[in-house]
Amino acid sequence: MGYHAALIGVAAALFALFVWWYGGKGAPLSADEKAQLTEALRQRLQGRPGESLIDEARQLMASDDGKEFVMHNCVRYRPKALYPPGYDYSDDPREADKRYGKAIIPHLLRRACLPVFVAKRSGRFIDCEGVPDWHYVAMVRYRSQRDFFNFVLAIGDAGIDVHKWAAIEHTVVFPVKPLVSLIAVRLSVGGVLALLTSFAWTLA
Repeated sequence: MGYHAALIGVAAALFALFVWWYGGKGAPLSADEKAQLTEALRQRLQGRPGESLIDEARQLMASDDGKEFVMHNCVRYRPKALYPPGYDYSDDPREADKRYGKAIIPHLLRRACLPVFVAKRSGRFIDCEGVPDWHYVAMVRYRSQRDFFNFVLAIGDAGIDVHKWAAIEHTVVFPVKPLVSLIAVRLSVGGVLALLTSFAWTLA
């Protein structure tokens, strides 16, 4: 009985630790934090691709409630990757985007953020005039705007974003908050822990 109780206790502790790490219900950005992040972004993007995003960043921060959200990305590749002088990579935009995607994973996971859906375009249906033919869409869950902007700054400091700007010709990025979703990360993790606990229980 002691073994079984310990097993349940460990599983419960692991789930509680995951829920704490995964977060999603933090405090909104303070006025000082918004000012500091905006200035850091301005310095990071000055004279570089994405410099025009400062105004959009301010607007996004104005809507911050401290909670988790999903960033929806629509992406169209360049005909050829366009790296700044001094970078010795191929001109394949998809390879450039793969470099970006692989490099950002540790930075995302460090902040309990993760891609929840990525899909390439597979056909046409309703088209609007002037809208680019997107190559793929991606949806990334962020624990908070605080984590999102710190992630942006971190990949900029690491020089990772150069691959993104080299690969992408057009992109539309906007935050969404699910009204109905079958993606339940907390429930999935809890289910996996429950299955593992049940399996270990049967071995006792």
